[in-house]
Amino acid sequence: MRVLFATVPEKSHLFCLTPVAWAMRAAGHEVRVASCVEFVDVIARTGMTAVAVGSNDGISAAMSANRETQQWDTVNWSDLSPERPDHRQEVDRAQLGAYGCAMYNEPMFDDLVAFARSWQPDLVVWDPLTYAGPIAAGAVGAAQVRSLCFADVWVKKRQLLRELNAQLPEQERADPLASWLTARAAEYGGTFTEELTTGQLTLDPLPASLAVDTGVPSTPIRFVPYNGPAVVPDWLRHAPERPRVCLSLGASNTERYGGDYVSKADILEALSELDAEVVAALLPAQVAELGSLPGNVRVVESVPLHALLPTCSVLIHHGGFGSYANALVYGVPQLTVTTPVADQLYRGAGLREQGAGLLLESGSAGADDVRRATARLLDEPAFADHAARLRDEVMARPAPSDVVPVLEKLVAERRTAPWPH
Repeated sequence: MRVLFATVPEKSHLFCLTPVAWAMRAAGHEVRVASCVEFVDVIARTGMTAVAVGSNDGISAAMSANRETQQWDTVNWSDLSPERPDHRQEVDRAQLGAYGCAMYNEPMFDDLVAFARSWQPDLVVWDPLTYAGPIAAGAVGAAQVRSLCFADVWVKKRQLLRELNAQLPEQERADPLASWLTARAAEYGGTFTEELTTGQLTLDPLPASLAVDTGVPSTPIRFVPYNGPAVVPDWLRHAPERPRVCLSLGASNTERYGGDYVSKADILEALSELDAEVVAALLPAQVAELGSLPGNVRVVESVPLHALLPTCSVLIHHGGFGSYANALVYGVPQLTVTTPVADQLYRGAGLREQGAGLLLESGSAGADDVRRATARLLDEPAFADHAARLRDEVMARPAPSDVVPVLEKLVAERRTAPWPH
């Protein structure tokens, strides 16, 4: 069968989809991966065949011009308590979320639907912010699956908003995401259903102890680390002489928001007080911002986390899902130093509650706070024990190859007539 993967032009989202795409290809299915033209070279380097659908060359400039938005309460999707939500606040959050998703998706809709109508995929697998994916699936009657690359706070928050709406007169209700997708689906002959927001099935890589229970149809899948083309450096072939701490701040803040939200130099200076080897795994642009380094720091550019983390005792990171999930796979205790954007506080708090990590908010934490938290993670064995327990939970989930028959069955059962056009 033919399988179309659709993703927004973000590496962390693509890299979570890549092992599933490999598994489908290895099972003998035809695979295409679609995103904006600026992203097709990144897709091609995964070994998959890329399809360009629209251009989105202005998104980085727009995000870097609005760096302060990462600190806004309306971009924080982590508070899922049903007792606390205020309808106006939840509508504002949903409105901003729909606006952000539109920034990613609007350039893709027409070309993705056109490609789907020409190539006729049997299945569309979409990154959970790529709402153009299920609309393209509906246009051709394909089955469609949402593949998570974060805790499913988006659907949970949507469920809370719908519950709030149900308590109000119809004229006071608001559903920005549904309004946007209703209009977009109508342009291609379709109608809105909740499956445009949840998929017919959701692939969830998080174990129950860390996941969000939304009740939508889902199937477990193991997170398989992929961090792009990689070469193992010679120094990683030898075990560290002291506990190794990895500092990784990801790519998105530098590439999209114009810089990190913490001082790398201050953190590395503070970590010099620890009896540990510190490996700062940074992008070239991040390395260029550093001055002189303490003697216990090794700076490396773009080292693959899946090669580095098995040698580490602690990972300090910015809250991105790729860093977080890689560390889960290798049983490494985590210090999350993050802005409140998206689900990053939720995941950091989950690690803390499970005893496998600590959480600091970058807006209020200083370098000394990072040092003290790192020292705790190194000195208290319980953190490593709980991280190992979570690793076992993650590794018990089915590998992508084991999920292929589930997807094949979904196609057999859920293909529909194409939308009229």
